[in-house]
Amino acid sequence: MAHKKGQGSTQNNRDSAGRRLGVKKFGGEKVIPGNIIIRQRGTKVHPGNGVGMGKDHTIFAMVEGVVKFENRSRSQKRVSVVPA
Repeated sequence: MAHKKGQGSTQNNRDSAGRRLGVKKFGGEKVIPGNIIIRQRGTKVHPGNGVGMGKDHTIFAMVEGVVKFENRSRSQKRVSVVPA
């Protein structure tokens, strides 16, 4: 019975695709209503004036204008759309 045991494939070679999160429109860029500004998990950036937040915390433009990022405190960022 001098047989080798059959070689199975490895068990740990699975991975999920990237989620494509992050800033989609940067400060100073023009946006129209409906444009996605940030895709995020949780409120890393909070919504300001002229933007809305979806149930998955995506921040999107509600008015036409220019994107503006600001630091509210050391730990909290906010994004707004300023009418141009």
